[in-house]
Parts: sequence; C-alpha cells; structure tokens
Amino acid sequence: MFRFQSPAALLVCLCVLMGAHSSAAETATAPKDDRPKAAAPVLTGQQIIQILDETVQWYRTLGSQQQYASEPSDQLIVFANRQAADKVVALSFQVARANAELLSSAASTSEGSSDTSLPQALFERQAELKAKLKSIDQEIAAERRTPSSAKLAELEAERSMIAARANLLDNMTDFENQSDPRTAGAAALKAEIDAIAASVPSDSATPASSNPVRTGSALAAGTTATVATSAASSRSAAPATRTGIWELATNVMALHRKILNIESIDRQTAALSATFEKIGAPSMSQLKALAAQGDALSILADHASPAELKDLRDRLDTLAWLIQQSTAIVIPLSQEQVLLKEYRHNLSNWKDATRERYEEAWRTLGVRLGILAAILVALFIFGEIWRRAVLRYSHDVQRRYQLLAVRRIVLWTLVICVIGLSFVTELSSFATFAGLITAGVAVAMQSVLVSVVGYFFLIGKYGIRVGDRIQIGAVTGEVIDLGLVRMHLLELSQSGVLGPTGRVVGFPNLVVFQGTGGLFKQIPGVSLSWRELTLTLPLVSDYSALKEQLLAAVKEVIGDYHAEIERQSRAIQSSTQVINPHAWEPQVQLHLTDGRMQALVRYPAHLPDAAEVDERVSQGVLRVITAAEQARLPAT
Repeated sequence: MFRFQSPAALLVCLCVLMGAHSSAAETATAPKDDRPKAAAPVLTGQQIIQILDETVQWYRTLGSQQQYASEPSDQLIVFANRQAADKVVALSFQVARANAELLSSAASTSEGSSDTSLPQALFERQAELKAKLKSIDQEIAAERRTPSSAKLAELEAERSMIAARANLLDNMTDFENQSDPRTAGAAALKAEIDAIAASVPSDSATPASSNPVRTGSALAAGTTATVATSAASSRSAAPATRTGIWELATNVMALHRKILNIESIDRQTAALSATFEKIGAPSMSQLKALAAQGDALSILADHASPAELKDLRDRLDTLAWLIQQSTAIVIPLSQEQVLLKEYRHNLSNWKDATRERYEEAWRTLGVRLGILAAILVALFIFGEIWRRAVLRYSHDVQRRYQLLAVRRIVLWTLVICVIGLSFVTELSSFATFAGLITAGVAVAMQSVLVSVVGYFFLIGKYGIRVGDRIQIGAVTGEVIDLGLVRMHLLELSQSGVLGPTGRVVGFPNLVVFQGTGGLFKQIPGVSLSWRELTLTLPLVSDYSALKEQLLAAVKEVIGDYHAEIERQSRAIQSSTQVINPHAWEPQVQLHLTDGRMQALVRYPAHLPDAAEVDERVSQGVLRVITAAEQARLPAT
C-alpha cells in the first residue's frame, strides 16, 4: 500500500489521474502572477508581536496616571495623554498590519517562485478545465437553439464531469495553500494582531482622525497651556486649611511616589519612542529605494516599445503597491514620534508641577516640625525653671516633693497635648476622639484614676511621706514607697517591740476615700505615742497614797526621756495649735471593777525607745505594788 508523505504528493497523483499528461505543459512556466512581488518586510512576525505587547503595556500606564491624578491640572494632563495614547496604539496596529501584509506578500511570492512544479501544474490544469467548461457552455447554447437535439444530454453530462474535476482541483489548491507554513504563518500573524487589538479599547485600535499628528499636537499644546494656567490658579486659590503633621508627612510621601511613577512612565515612553525610531530608519531607506526604482522605470517607459510597455506597466504597478505598503509603515511611525514627544512633554510639565508641590510640602512640614520642636523646648525650659524654683524656695521636704510631682504631671500633660494637637488635622475631630477616649478610660480604669486622685490627698499638709509610720486598718508599718497609684509599707510587729516582720504590704491610694478601716499616721516630725498599762491594786487603806507612788515611779522613768518628749510636744503644739503644757504628762486613773480597785497607767513614749520604756515602767510599777503588799501583811 502506498502512503503519501505530503499533501503535495497527493496533488501530483491527482493531477496524473485527472489527465495531466502533457509533458510540454508540465515543463512550461506558469503564467505571470499579476500580484506584485513584495519587498523585504521591516519586522518579523515575532518582532511585530513583541512591539505590540510593549505598546499595549505602555498604554496601560494610563491607569496608574489616573490613580495619581489628584488635582484638576493632573486630570487635564491625563486626558491629553489618553488622547495621544489612543492614537499611538491605533498607529501601532496600522504599522503591524502593513508589515503583516508585506510578510504575506513575501510568502506568496516565494511560493510562486519555488522550483516545485506542482503549483504550476495545478494552475495549468485549472485553466484547461475552465477553457473546456467555456467551450462546452457555448456548444450547449448552440444545441438548445436546435430543435430536438440528441447531443444536448451528452454535452450536459460531460459538463457536469468537468465541473466536478475543476471543483476538486480548487479544493486541493486551497488545502495546499493552507498547509504551506509560509502562508499559514502570515495568516496566523494577522489573527494574533486582531486578538491583541481586541484586548484594548476599540477606539484605540483604529485611528479616530484623518490627520492624527496635527490633531494630537494641537490637543497636547492646548492642554499644556491649560494645565500650566490651571496649576498656577489652583496653587494661588487653594484655601488655607489647617493640616496636621501626620497628614503633611503622608502628603510628602504620596507626592514622592507620584514623582517616581511619572518618571517610570516617562522612561517607558522614551523606550517605546526609541523602538519606533529604530524600525523607522529601515522603512525610510526602503521607501527611498523604491522611489528610485520608480524613477528609473519611468525613464525607461519614455523610450520603450509597445511590447515592452506592458511589462513596464506591470512593474510600475508592483512598485506602486510596495510604495503604498511602505508608506503605511513610515507615515504612522513618524506620527507616533510626534505624539510620543508631546506625551513626554506633558509628563515633564506634570513632573515639574508635582515637584513644586513636593518641595512646598516639605517646607510646610519642616516649618510645622520646627514650631513643634520650639514649643517642646519652651515647655522643658519652663519645667526646668519650675524645678529650680522649687529646690531654691521650698525648704520643706514634703512640700518640695509635692511640687515636683505636680510639675512632672503638668509638664508631660502639656507635652502630650501639644504633640496630639500638632498631629491632628481638625480640632473638632480631635475633641470628639478625646472625649470618647476619656469616657472609655474613665470606665475601664476607674480604680486607677481614683488612686491617682487619692495620691494628691495623701501628699497634702497632713499627708504621708516615705519614712512615716502609719496604720491602715489592722496593719501598722513604715512607708517605704509612695507612688502615683500605690504605696508600700514595711509591716511592723504589734507584739511587744515594734520591729519589722519582713513583709511588705501594698495598698492602693484610693484607701484614703474608704470609710472603713481608716488611715492613721503620726504628726509630721513627731514619734510619740501614748502607752497604757492596766493593773489590779492590792487592798490598802489609802489608795490615794498608792496612786501617788505609782505616778512617781512612772515619772521617774519618763524623766530620763523628758527632753525628747518636751521637744516633740512643742512640735505638736506648733502643728496643731494646741496649747497645753501638761498634755504629755504621765497619768494614773483609778476605777473600781468587780469589787476590786484597778489603776490605768498612761504615759508617753518615744517610739524608738517604746520597748525599753514599757519594760522600765512595768518594773517600777511592780516594785510599788510589791511594797504595798508587804506593808499590808504585818497589819493583818
């Protein structure tokens, strides 16, 4: 079994079977093709697609331009650039289609000039069959005019057979043309160009004006003047709105990104212009060469014979078609150069206007930061003056600590307010925001805020400070830390000697507002406390004398500490304005309980010496009681 290796081999066999037997006809040259021979294309199919992709990618930068067009003048520039970009894209597709036609013509010419005799044989056979059909049609027409012709049916059958053979040859020829890689590649290129054109707006793939250069130039020039006027008027008529530092910094960064985007688009436009210029030079050279050939043929036609004129006319037609195709490449390329130049001019104006706003924004931001820095420096200088004034004129340690604490709070509150007001844009929004934040903080941190307020009560005139001995509820301790929210006590033992237990107790400052428990402290600069001793007296005849003996024993012990007690007594009188010179004298009070006489002994004690005083007082009282009992025994 035979296997055909290609469609061409199949067509050869069909031609042989259909009667292509004339060797003279097989070797004869094909009739001259009226289609002109194409010149060498400027670009290959791959280069055409690459340039179209680059053009479409550049066209899509209009989206980023629209995104950064925040001013009215920016909108005008984007509008002008869009008009120019639409024309550039349309001209690019016009160049691509013209170059694709040259590629298709070159493929057809190469096919016609091939050494393969198959297309020539097919052409001859098709011409022969068409001639036979024409002859048979004439015979059929003649026979129909003859009445009762018997040959008419034979002629019609023969015509049907020849028509079927001609139709088969036509189908085979179309199949051969479609299977040829050269013509198929040109057709695929045209289809790909159409597909790319469908991916961009319809008004961009087709020129909208018969003279795009003049229209684009006039539009760009008019828009440039309008943009300059609008930019100047917008800057001069811009209302003086208050903007915060945060918004100014954001504006500076946005303008910087805008400048970088414009520069990137300008670089893409310059690259596209260089590409068009690169492919425009060969096209112009080719057009000049074709024009020179046309001049030469025109000179030959002036002196040619009638037989040569027909050949010269065909050659001139070929040159005219080639010049038309080359012109369809050269003129759009020159128009694109003009449009891209105006496009870059618009981008340059846009970048200059944006750079001016960028520099102005930087200056405004610098001024605002300078003002903020000056205010903060002034606040810190004021705080330092306050601190030095307190250290110089306030000699009381407690008062000095209070004033310095108030200074810290006021200073940092002012700093936070100044910074907050500098960063916000609208004061009403800031006030609303601050109100909501304050309400939320007041609810969520109620105890903390009350503790902060309690701190100022604790550091008042009769407040506490580090080193004071205080009592909160059942806890007695020495203050070792007093913070804005909490204070800490070193717990003291209540049994016997007031020594530390080794534990630290923390209390929130809001304890000052609590009604239960209470807070007890010594008078500032005083460490005296009343000590009490209750004892049962023996049976004696004179309790007054026993009372005097007990009081004398206690005074004897207290007399050793009389100077310190007297000093602190005067301090108490100056602090409380209580005038009683005998307020801190020892006391003995008698009272009857359950039929027995009891004595309550009260005496002052210096807290650091309280344990020693208690011990000595107890020994002195015990001696008096013992002496009273011994004196009573002999009497009984």
